[in-house]
Amino acid sequence: MFNIERWQEIFEAISKNKLRTFLTGFSVSSGIFILIILLGIAEGLRKGTKKQFERDIPTKISFFGGRTSKSYEGLNPNRQIDFTPKDYQAIIDKFEGEIQYESPLLKRYGAITTYKENNGAYILFGVKPDSQFLNNAYLVSGRFLSQRDYDIKSKVVVLGPRPIQDLFGGDYKGAVGKTVVINDTSYKVVGVYEDEGGERQDTFVYIPHSTFSSLYNSQNKIGRMEFTLNPSDSYDEGLNRLENFGWQIKKYLHKVHKVHPDDNRGIVFRNMFTQGKNIYMMNVGMKFFFWGIGVLTLLSGIVGVSNIMLIIVKERTKEIGIRKALGAQPKSIINMILHEAIFITTISGFLGLFSGLGILQFASPFIETDVILNPSVPFSVAVVTVFLLIIAGAIAGYVPARHAAKIKPIVALRDE
Repeated sequence: MFNIERWQEIFEAISKNKLRTFLTGFSVSSGIFILIILLGIAEGLRKGTKKQFERDIPTKISFFGGRTSKSYEGLNPNRQIDFTPKDYQAIIDKFEGEIQYESPLLKRYGAITTYKENNGAYILFGVKPDSQFLNNAYLVSGRFLSQRDYDIKSKVVVLGPRPIQDLFGGDYKGAVGKTVVINDTSYKVVGVYEDEGGERQDTFVYIPHSTFSSLYNSQNKIGRMEFTLNPSDSYDEGLNRLENFGWQIKKYLHKVHKVHPDDNRGIVFRNMFTQGKNIYMMNVGMKFFFWGIGVLTLLSGIVGVSNIMLIIVKERTKEIGIRKALGAQPKSIINMILHEAIFITTISGFLGLFSGLGILQFASPFIETDVILNPSVPFSVAVVTVFLLIIAGAIAGYVPARHAAKIKPIVALRDE
């Protein structure tokens, strides 16, 4: 039931201590504000990493040759492991019915590419035609590399958005059919692609793997090996198949290259399913971390509210004594203090809540990076925050209220 006298008392108490109430409310407001901003960032991180993961093929698995960390069968550690065409073909033959797409990958950084007076340095890849599907590269003009390009070692190239912008002024269609020079070798541009993987992927330049091997004396090196398996009916089935495939290949490569079975550095494989799971767990941990920071900040504000209520109780000791002498029950004294604490906390908290939501609403459309995408706070989180505010106000006022309820009238009336 609405009690106008109770609210008059609350506003009177606040008006007598405006600065103190403002500073206390500000600490609560800033705590909620920080919590909302942090949760918005956490949601933006979740969206960003989810989008990054969705850009890649979920069933993709890659194998890398590294350096051994252990001696084995008389061979010293720190050996560089390079995969060979024989390794690659053996995997293709053994898992022919399971593999959907496959491609080796050789890479060269800083490939100087020129067209007339324009030039730039990009990342050059030697791949097979399936690389288009392995890396989610979709064509905007022309075509991708073909099997014939690979078979006859054609000097053809597929360019990404950055080379097109630097060399051809962004003319995607006009670039097809032109000749560019990459590290002193001429190539015909047969296609232009786009990849939503981010700015780094925009700098990729693709030529046939066979051409790369021939030009850069890498005939006995296959580079990185990438595969996708045929789709599965469920996440768990796909993950199990992919991990089983990875461990079988790794076991085979360990044996062929004489790498210690327990050496995890000589041969490495990475799959997108596991990466996606790790990213999800990282986001969950980040969210809990941000909640922790926000709640601790809010607690400092609650302590401030509790302290001011203790001061108010001290200042109103005589008044409380008179109330009790006239028959006021402890319950009514507790309610009086709790109402004031909840009012200060809730109003201050709502100011922080709406300020945080307002800033996120305004800034969200402008934040679209590879890491953070459109930070926002779900409605359910905002509702939880409101309940948190009310609970925080009750906690802040309970200790002072209990203290006030225990004041004996005779002692209070003697108070100066």
